[in-house]
Amino acid sequence: MAILTKPVLRMRILAARRTVTSQQKRAESAALQTHLTAHLSSRARPGDTVCGYVPVGAEPGSVAMLDALTHAGVRVLLPVARNGEPMQWGEYVPGRLVAAPFGLREPAPPWREPEAISTATVVLVPALAVDRRGARLGRGAGFYDRALPLADPHAQLIAVVRDDELVDEVPVEPHDVPMTHALTPERGVVALPSRE
Repeated sequence: MAILTKPVLRMRILAARRTVTSQQKRAESAALQTHLTAHLSSRARPGDTVCGYVPVGAEPGSVAMLDALTHAGVRVLLPVARNGEPMQWGEYVPGRLVAAPFGLREPAPPWREPEAISTATVVLVPALAVDRRGARLGRGAGFYDRALPLADPHAQLIAVVRDDELVDEVPVEPHDVPMTHALTPERGVVALPSRE
């Protein structure tokens, strides 16, 4: 069977996400939070940094997941994306997100330089799909393609997806940075093949 192109795969996954009910989204978000908290409890220490994101629409994840990380004493950095600029990072403070371009919510300034991602031991990466080799399909804007090469080579790069978005294969391009793990509501944290 021929592999779908990135634009076709994106279109199909986004269409499927539009059918997710709010009840299903809440249940999946709670499961993701439980799995992530259990995964990090033996790995992250108070004061460690985790890069997260604020989900949009039916995107997997939740602000409650970010709150749980800060409650555990982890410093959470969130992306600040602007067209034509490298992604910066802002420290998450519960209850203090502001409206941002692209329908996002982000921390208010001051923001940290793009290299701040290198301080994270874990980077939670929004994804439309991730395959069992670690190839990630994003939305196509390239923000994470430019940010992930700046991450610590030993950091866990965790693609956060719905269960049916952990797939056998997605198209790969030379600039794509492979994920080390996937996080899904049913499977929890799944180790993927290591980066070469």
